[in-house]
Formats: sequence, structure tokens, C-alpha cells
Amino acid sequence: MSRIQIPTVQASHALSRPLLAAVQKQLGVVPNLMKLVGHSPAALEGYLSLNGALAKGKLDVQLRERIALAVAEFNGCDYCLSAHDYLGRNVAKLSDSELDAARDGHSADPRAAAALRFARRVAEARGRVSDDELAALRAAGFDDAEAIEIVANVAVNVLTNYVNNMAQTDIDFPTVTARMAA
Repeated sequence: MSRIQIPTVQASHALSRPLLAAVQKQLGVVPNLMKLVGHSPAALEGYLSLNGALAKGKLDVQLRERIALAVAEFNGCDYCLSAHDYLGRNVAKLSDSELDAARDGHSADPRAAAALRFARRVAEARGRVSDDELAALRAAGFDDAEAIEIVANVAVNVLTNYVNNMAQTDIDFPTVTARMAA
């Protein structure tokens, strides 16, 4: 049971309701995370804005979902693992083996594997990656804009991981459980 009440869209803060309506229009549903974050219209707007901006960036949906899975596994966030496993399957069209590998920061695709290694190091080192780690990402074909977008994707996922871990958000996706506590 969630430690913070998850309101209905209608019972949400008045300033959050239009944002949640936009989520409903885009996804066909309003996930519990959005309703929970909607307690703070500023937090909801910030999350949706950053997430929307990153969707227009250089990293494709497959890589963004892989990063989300790697970060959620690292942070032990069952809600985000469940959500991004679902999105990875149904939106990004990733295979079971790629979904599983992404949770451990791996991929059969060498470029995606390099990005996931880097994203995992960003999370582990709190952004303080080494020159060699940044050079390895560049050697895999990523430019500076993509490096920054990887960090931004890690950050937006850390935000949702921390909110869900703090609130113990009720999972409204097929449940996926972290392999080990972070």
C-alpha cells in the first residue's frame, strides 16, 4: 500500500489536473506515479517537461527505456522496473533478452551496451565518471550532446525511482521486482 495517498485525477490538485489530462490523452491511462507526483503541480510539470524534452532528443526510445531499466534496477525501484519493462516491451519493442540485459546494464548491441555501462557509472559515481569512461562512450560513437542526454535520462529516472521508493507507490503495471536491494 502506498505510503502517500494516490488521488484520482478528479481529486488531484487543480493545477495538476490539466497535466494529468494530457497524460491520459497521450497514454490512454494516468499511471499512479503521475497522480502521486501530481500532489505537487510544480514537480509534475517539471517531470513531464524534462521527460517530454528528452523524448525529442538524440537518444531513441529503445535506449531511453534500457537506461530507465538499468537505473531502476540499480536503485531497486520495483515501480519503475514494472513501468519500464511494460514500456520497453510495448512501446520500444525490446525483446525479453534485451529487457533482462538492460537491467544489468548490458545489451547485445555494442553501442547500446556502451551507453548502458556509462549510464550505470553515472548513477554509481553520482556523475563523477572518469576520463576513460567518457572516452569509451565517445569511442562507441556518442557525441557530447548524447553524453549529456544519457546523464539527463539517468537523472529523470533517479527522480522517479526516489519518489516511488519513498512513497512505496502501488504498482499499476505487471509487476517486476528488483533482483537485489540497492
